[in-house]
Amino acid sequence: PKMGTTFSKVDGQPDYTVELQFSSSIPIQSVVAAAEAAGQSILQIYKSEASKWDVQLKSDNSPLTRADSAANQIICDELTRLTPHIPIISEENAIKPYEVRQNYQYHWLVDPLDGTKEFLKRNGEFTVNIALVTNGIPVLGVVHVPCQAKTYWAVKGKGAWLQTSQTQTQFQAAEFGLDDPGLRIVASSSHLSKETEEFVSLFDSPEFVQVGSSLKMIMVAEGLAHMYPRLAPTCEWDTAAADIIVREAGGVVLQAGVCNSEGKALEDWRKALIAEQPMVYNKKNMLNPFFVVFGRRRGAPPEAEANSNGNR
Repeated sequence: PKMGTTFSKVDGQPDYTVELQFSSSIPIQSVVAAAEAAGQSILQIYKSEASKWDVQLKSDNSPLTRADSAANQIICDELTRLTPHIPIISEENAIKPYEVRQNYQYHWLVDPLDGTKEFLKRNGEFTVNIALVTNGIPVLGVVHVPCQAKTYWAVKGKGAWLQTSQTQTQFQAAEFGLDDPGLRIVASSSHLSKETEEFVSLFDSPEFVQVGSSLKMIMVAEGLAHMYPRLAPTCEWDTAAADIIVREAGGVVLQAGVCNSEGKALEDWRKALIAEQPMVYNKKNMLNPFFVVFGRRRGAPPEAEANSNGNR
C-alpha cells in the first residue's frame, strides 16, 4: 500500500483573519530619559573640537553631524526596547512609503537634533524632539534642551510640564487679545519671509523675539511669547513634540496654507489660518504647511478637532 496522504485541491482557499489587539503602557519618564541620554551624547560631541563633528550636507543641503547620528541611534534603540510594536519615523532614518505608513495606528516621530545649524553656530539653541502620534494627532511630546539641562513634556489631557534635575512644574501659555499692543512675536533669525512681515504688520507695536529650533514653539507654550508665525517650510518631526506641549499649555498650532519645499506659498495663508485647522501628522507629504502658534487667545473658538482625513 502507498504510504503518506494525498490532499485533494479544494476550490477557493479558506480565508481566515486573525484579530490582534495590543495594550501598551509607556511611562513618560522612560521617553524623557531617552531624550536626555541623546542630549548627553550630543553635548559630548558639541564640547569636542569642531573638526571632529563630521559635518556633511544631506540631499536637501541641510547639515548633518556625528551628533545627529549618535542621538538618533540612542533614541531608536530605546524606543524599540520600550515599544517594539510601534514604528519609528525619524528625520535620520529612511522614511517608509505612504502605502505602508498610512496604516500606522501609532508611530513615534523623532528629530534627534533639531537645530543642527544652531549646533554648528555653537549658540546652544538646539533640541531633541520625540513625539507619539495617533490618527494624525500627537498625544505625547518630549522636547529636551541639552545646553539648558531642561526637558519640556506633555501627555494628552495631563498638561504641559517643565522638568529639571531638581524640579517638575506645570506651565500655561499666556492669555492675550489679538488687538493688545506690544504682543511678543517669535520669529526665526534665519527665516524672515515676506509672509512673516505681512503677519507681523497686523499687530499694534509688537515686540520681536528671536530664538532657534523648536524652542520658538516652546516660548509660546511657556508664556514667554504670544505668537509664533512659521510661514516657511518645516517637516513633521520639527513640530510634533512641541505641538502637543503647546496644546496642553492651552495654546494652538494652526495651519496657515500649504507650501512647497522651497517655502513658496501654494495658497493664501490668511484664508487658511482663518479656518482654524490644527496641524495633522503622518501625511502623504511629510512637509508641514505654514503654521502659526498662538497662546491662549481671548475669545478664540474652541479648538477644532483635526479632521484627519480632510487634511492629508
